[in-house]
Amino acid sequence: MALIVGTLVACTTTKQQNDPAPVPELQPHGGGTVAPRPPLATNTPTKSRWVAVDWSELPGVQQDSFNEAWNAWIKNCERPNTVFAGLCREIRQLSIADEDAQRSWLMEKLQPYRLEAVGGGPDGLLTSYYEPMFDAQRLPGNGYNVPLYQTPLAFSKRKPWYTRQQIDTLPEAQAALAGRAIAWLRDPVDALILHIQGSGRLNLSEPDGRRHLIRVAFAGTNDQPYKSVGRWLLDQGLVRDATWPGISAWIAANPARVNEMLWSNPRYVFFREEPLDGLDAAFGPKGAQGVALTPGRSIAVDRNSIPYGTPVWLSSPGPTVALNRLVFAQDTGSAILGAVRADFFMGWGQEAGDLAGRVKQNLRLWALWPKNQVGQAPHLR
Repeated sequence: MALIVGTLVACTTTKQQNDPAPVPELQPHGGGTVAPRPPLATNTPTKSRWVAVDWSELPGVQQDSFNEAWNAWIKNCERPNTVFAGLCREIRQLSIADEDAQRSWLMEKLQPYRLEAVGGGPDGLLTSYYEPMFDAQRLPGNGYNVPLYQTPLAFSKRKPWYTRQQIDTLPEAQAALAGRAIAWLRDPVDALILHIQGSGRLNLSEPDGRRHLIRVAFAGTNDQPYKSVGRWLLDQGLVRDATWPGISAWIAANPARVNEMLWSNPRYVFFREEPLDGLDAAFGPKGAQGVALTPGRSIAVDRNSIPYGTPVWLSSPGPTVALNRLVFAQDTGSAILGAVRADFFMGWGQEAGDLAGRVKQNLRLWALWPKNQVGQAPHLR
């Protein structure tokens, strides 16, 4: 879980909505040509330049497992971007087709556009996030004394709300949260990880002895700024690098200062409880698009660069994990900013967390846009 609690910045879903984002300007650059502006476009400033390219530019397009990607695309069609809604009937029909048929359809219907920063190039940054999983109790006791709260009832009357330290210490903040705990954890650092990731799975013990899985999903924040506890440790000279092993060692050696570390981040996240059974357990939490995330096929993006619901070709050489695959822009995050920037949804549990925490690597992206939504396909030089 390297960097999860350290220099990794928040990847929490910040909105649960399906508003179509402004479509980026399609401008010539690096040998491409201007494409007609799609109907969704507005005069809102955008952060990316889209350059029409041939499918042959996309690394690994002949090797990706499109059957795996199709589950994510069917989820995408539950709340599609209006530009892609007309394709959803064919997408559902192709769910039982072989991969060659799916690939051929993709190339026939969609035009790839290389994403570049305005005034910059095509290279960007890939990080990764995941859904943590912890043991929890419905009621406090037996060492479980760290609450995960619902949004307080009087939340809308005071913004920004109390800081993390004030929530832990002020009687008036505690009174506002009385009876609002969804569940209780053992470790305040586990709670912070849930706050950073924005959702999680709980193996929950009920008062009657039953154990079952639930999800705690993002419901809001106290509107305080996010500050990295890893950066605080570095700035205080308390650790030399803010990796999880280093932070864990510091916590073990300084238990009396754990609250001081936690309180350096004033931002606090509130959750809502969701059931987790049947098919729901095979998918992640809902992203900002409003559809459940698919491990390995969903990404968080800057919606001022890529509209929600857009299929995207992602290429990253590693070093942690090499990726050339079809993914979908289904989420956002407070730190996911820029034209060529993505947060890759790894899945859930410790193994996903261990891998996600190590991903910080080079990235290139291609948006895939319906040809019939931009008029005649751009002429390629």
